[in-house]
Amino acid sequence: MTIRGIRRNGIARGAGAAIVLSVTAAALVSCGGSSPSPADPTVGATQPAARPVPTAAGVDPSISRDSEDGGKTVNLTLDDGPDPVWTPRFLDLLAKHHAKAVFCVLGPNAKAHPDLLGRIVDAGHRLCDHTVHHDTAMDKKPADYQAREILDAKDMIDQASGGRPIQYYRAPGGAFTPESRQIAAAHGMRPLGWNVDPSDYQRPGVDTIVTRVQQQLAKGPTVLLHDGGGNREQTFQALEKLLTWFDAQGYHYSFPKA
Repeated sequence: MTIRGIRRNGIARGAGAAIVLSVTAAALVSCGGSSPSPADPTVGATQPAARPVPTAAGVDPSISRDSEDGGKTVNLTLDDGPDPVWTPRFLDLLAKHHAKAVFCVLGPNAKAHPDLLGRIVDAGHRLCDHTVHHDTAMDKKPADYQAREILDAKDMIDQASGGRPIQYYRAPGGAFTPESRQIAAAHGMRPLGWNVDPSDYQRPGVDTIVTRVQQQLAKGPTVLLHDGGGNREQTFQALEKLLTWFDAQGYHYSFPKA
């Protein structure tokens, strides 16, 4: 049976009903983590050796968007880093406002900048696995490919961070599948969605980013922003304004449920 995830606000719905993954179907495999490439990484791939599925008791495979804390909260998430130019600036800005965030990092970027992973965790922020190649069509790929994307990135992040906890997994573009959610949960990572998406990566303008976040917060507390993947000056300036606004409006900073 073919299962296709449907992306919308970080939510995936499978065409099947209940889906049970066996060790074989999960196909949790390793291919050694290569650098991102515009070419389809599934082309010409050799069959890797399978690795066993661990048990992560208590990790929910459903997509998390709600806050751990009650009250008036906001969950900040920053994708596609760590970036040697932008991530330090975002860390300094967050520290200035005593704000916390989840950093959804790409495996190769983590491998290239282990010092930034240390800064992220030491400052009290959390890590999220955002795959190796940032393939927004991975929900249309086989389960073993999804497993490699998730678990090769996890290996890179583990090695770069010295084994610091990775609480979440976020599919690029929200391309979750029932398989990928189960794979992540089996390795201790809660699938992470969002409620608020201002499309800051498109650089629509600082004020537009700010307004979109403010208007969409009625949907829920988890905000999707980016500290990597290009010039993030607009996002940085928008977050600077938003942090001041959050403080003035009485929000407190929380994390999504893990």
